[in-house]
Amino acid sequence: MREFHHVSVLLEECIEGLNIKPDGIYVDGTLGGAGHSSRIAAKLTTGRLVGIDRDPVALDAARKRLQPYLERVDLVHANFSQMDNALDELGIDCVDGILLDLGVSSPQLDDGERGFSYMVDAPLDMRMNRADAQDAHVIVNSWSYEELKRILYEYGEERYAPQIAAAICRRREVSPIETTLELADIIRGAMPASALREKQHPAKRSFQAIRIAVNDELNDLSKVMEAAIPRLNRGGRLAVITFHSLEDRIVKNAMASAAKGCTCPPSFPVCVCGKKPQVKLITRKPIVSGETELERNPRARSAKLRICEKL
Repeated sequence: MREFHHVSVLLEECIEGLNIKPDGIYVDGTLGGAGHSSRIAAKLTTGRLVGIDRDPVALDAARKRLQPYLERVDLVHANFSQMDNALDELGIDCVDGILLDLGVSSPQLDDGERGFSYMVDAPLDMRMNRADAQDAHVIVNSWSYEELKRILYEYGEERYAPQIAAAICRRREVSPIETTLELADIIRGAMPASALREKQHPAKRSFQAIRIAVNDELNDLSKVMEAAIPRLNRGGRLAVITFHSLEDRIVKNAMASAAKGCTCPPSFPVCVCGKKPQVKLITRKPIVSGETELERNPRARSAKLRICEKL
């Protein structure tokens, strides 16, 4: 198994955006290799860091990287959507900052055993937590044509979703689809020649869609966005890094709704709902990676960072 080494995206921007207090309590809900967390922990004196990840391999790597700071760190094996439960079990009511980095870690992409990549031959898996029952093999080989088409459209924004879903269904009638490269070849064969001339790999959007479905990522994100803001102390900040438009839309809308407060129709002369703004937006537009970071880490190209502060 590869050593878990991940290049943290928008690292300096996240640390600055969280406005870390040495005595504060912070949550990294997507701990990964602890690149962001090690910088947070280094800034704490009497404060506390809670690191959450659903991948045991990531937690093991994070424990090693956070070794100098473990006296002020709690590591939790859980999905970030279970953040409320994790904090309750630790006896923590409110925190001073929450960070969510929604990207798939480089070791998950590159480790041939994990099945995330269309560039490495591996069993169809894509589970972030390998104890979960549903993997990519189940989805690809048992979901209906309509369900496959739906996730390719919705999660991958793949315009050739009907052709790809149909090709998958035809192939699996002959024999089960077992590996990532086998699936990538089926996807490539279902697309017109014009699509194959595009800059990005023809399987990129479909693999993204299947990965999101395997890990129920968008539902989990909606849950954690609902839970995060009420957990913040006044002045506490929520920082979220997204990597595709569906994630960014959920984060943007959740922060905008919390910043607006009032939900009365525009036609009402006065507010009757009584809802007040919960946060102020620190970033009206998302922060993106600069050229220096992109040269060092091309995977940062689609990253967007949004930050809000509890009122």
